[in-house]
Amino acid sequence: MIRLRSVRRDDAPCLVALLDELGYPTDLPTVHARLDYWLDDPSSSLLGAEDDGELIAVAALHVFPVLERTGKFGRLLALVVDHRYQGQGVGGQLVQAVEERARDAGCTMMEVTSSRRRDLAHRFYQGLGYEDICASSARFTKTLDTGRP
Repeated sequence: MIRLRSVRRDDAPCLVALLDELGYPTDLPTVHARLDYWLDDPSSSLLGAEDDGELIAVAALHVFPVLERTGKFGRLLALVVDHRYQGQGVGGQLVQAVEERARDAGCTMMEVTSSRRRDLAHRFYQGLGYEDICASSARFTKTLDTGRP
C-alpha cells in the first residue's frame, strides 16, 4: 500500500537511486549534504511515497514570494517515481499533495519546469491541468561560481 510522507535523512540511499533514474546521477555523501539544506529550509519540502517502508517516489517543493503579484508561487523542482510504480497514480498523488502544501503556504500558482526531451512528463503535467507557457515566457539560467570546491 502506497503511503505519502515527508522525506527523512535515512531515505538518502533511495534518493540516490531515484535521482539516478531521473537522469541526475549522484552519490550518498552528496545526497546527505543536499538533505542537510533541504530539510532545514522552511520554504522547501520533500514529499515522498513509500511502499512497504521503501521510498519509491519523491517530489521537491519550494515556496517563494513574488513581487509582481500578490501571494507566493510554488515550484515543483523535481518529481520522480521509481519505474516499477509509474502509471499507477503515484506521481499524481504526490503532485496533488504538493499543491495542497503550496496552498497552505499561501501560494496562488504552481510552476513546474521540465526538460524539452521529457515528452511523457509534459503530457503528465498537462493532464493535471498545467499549461506550457514557454511561448510567452522565457527561462534563463546561469551557473554561479561560489568559490567553493
